[in-house]
Amino acid sequence: MVKPLTFKGDKKPKKRKRTEAESAPEGAGPSELVTAQPLEEEGDDDSWVSAESLVDVVGPVMLVLPTAPPTCLACDANGKVFTDPIENIIDGNPLTAEPHNVRQVWVANKIYGTENFRFKGRYGKYLACDKHGILAATSEAIAPPETWNVIATTDTPGTFQLQTLHETYLTATESKKPNGVPEVRGDATDISFESTLRIRMQARFKPRLKALKELKEKAKVSRKELEDAVGRRLDEDEVKRLKKARREGDYHEQLLDLKSKNKHDKYG
Repeated sequence: MVKPLTFKGDKKPKKRKRTEAESAPEGAGPSELVTAQPLEEEGDDDSWVSAESLVDVVGPVMLVLPTAPPTCLACDANGKVFTDPIENIIDGNPLTAEPHNVRQVWVANKIYGTENFRFKGRYGKYLACDKHGILAATSEAIAPPETWNVIATTDTPGTFQLQTLHETYLTATESKKPNGVPEVRGDATDISFESTLRIRMQARFKPRLKALKELKEKAKVSRKELEDAVGRRLDEDEVKRLKKARREGDYHEQLLDLKSKNKHDKYG
């Protein structure tokens, strides 16, 4: 089940646990009571990190624009796309930016069978750019205007360009009006500072972090579980060997090897 987005400053609800009375079957005796268990899985990482490469651009993202003060791309219920000030940021550093409202969040995915991307807004509509460079989020279907090419900036690692199928770029520029908000369009023909943005994403969707988490999970196994699997007591080196094998993917081979050793010891 997809978890709802949380924002910095929100109070996290305490996870309710099943009581013994809730967990026990009707008529169960004291010895049959089930130990209390959390109703939700622990460990989902809701923190925000920076996308570093194209493979990171997936799931909920925040498109941080090159404006001062920092803004991000947002949309409203009418499909209007605009620049929105970032409140959750430390000393104006875009590498610390986090959304404070769901209108600042887009769900990024590759379009099936292509290398292009789509960005779905809070209200279920996709970010689009027409031939005049006007941005909107009013369509629930994917067509050329809703199709984007995400390009990693070659000379500035960790930044990206959003290119339309017209080969124009999304840009954010300072307003010419006094105290006006920055303007965003999609009709720039060249890559520039104004078209260079950063992409913030939820850490749990980042492939490298997900892989590290999976490795840690695989290593979480008790000595008793390993000894039960082998069928005898294990020394420290054997325990380390099996835990390493779980991380590296050859656990079953090492387990069979130790079980084979049991047979040799028995009949040798």
